[in-house]
Amino acid sequence: MYRYIIKRLLMLIPVLLCVAFIIFAIMDVADGDPVYSVVSADATEEEIEATREAMGLNGSLIERYFRYVKGMVTGNLGTSYVSKRDVMETYLTRLPNTLKLATVTMIVALAISIPLGIVAAVNQNSIKDTVSMILALLGLSMPNFWLGLLLIIVFSLKLGWFPSGGYEDGIKSIILPAFTIGAGLAAFMTRSTRSSMLDVIRQDYLRMARAKGVPERKIIRKHALRNALIPIITVFGVQFSNVLGGSVLAETVFAWPGVGRLVVDAIDQRDIPTVTGALVMTTMLVTIANLLIDIVYAFVDPRIKSQYARK
Repeated sequence: MYRYIIKRLLMLIPVLLCVAFIIFAIMDVADGDPVYSVVSADATEEEIEATREAMGLNGSLIERYFRYVKGMVTGNLGTSYVSKRDVMETYLTRLPNTLKLATVTMIVALAISIPLGIVAAVNQNSIKDTVSMILALLGLSMPNFWLGLLLIIVFSLKLGWFPSGGYEDGIKSIILPAFTIGAGLAAFMTRSTRSSMLDVIRQDYLRMARAKGVPERKIIRKHALRNALIPIITVFGVQFSNVLGGSVLAETVFAWPGVGRLVVDAIDQRDIPTVTGALVMTTMLVTIANLLIDIVYAFVDPRIKSQYARK
């Protein structure tokens, strides 16, 4: 198991290097020069070049990339062109907000998807199954930004139950953005839970349990659901990683001060160190999250643990 974890962590190094280079290349060919967003309109050519050197924008793309990698190894992700703050400090300030949003989002998704998926599977081809799948289809069909705006209109402007954005109202501020992201995830996970449960409840050992008189609820809860968890955990891990790296729309619509909005603002301002640092750190976070999900597999299914032991 330890050898497997070390191997996965070592694989993270080339991934981070590739991500950093791709971001550098994209920002290099983008329109506009970040230097002109910092200097005054009447700056001389000498002042512009001095500012360019101070910002680390002198030299070729490869030279700037290797300078950045050298700093990244020591934990230095650079300084923001706009705020003049350390990028790592800024990222760590925003990260807790994104983690809170992702956690509440997944709680909402699980609270909706697991019961609906189980009900749909146990009552296959019934009205309950049909209603569950219709709800799942609706969740998959609604774009996040549209659902977010609809929730703001209804629950903020009309009813006044929740704030329309920001972070100042504590738990009330997180409800609408979490439901906005969680609705689509819940729809996808409902279908996955139903499919996984259908594969399990047809197995012979469950028929044997019913023949022995084991209550149906106990069969579903203790035997069927536990054996159906592996595909569900896989979907959960993938979706949690997607929320960590892809909550940009919800954070923008609800003015949520997370990493996604930080990246959007930095792109608008051509703040290359902030964009690069935030995406590199998010890539590392997503990779570690996927590794933790793989480790959880071992505790759910002993067969997987034995496979890890051989790696």
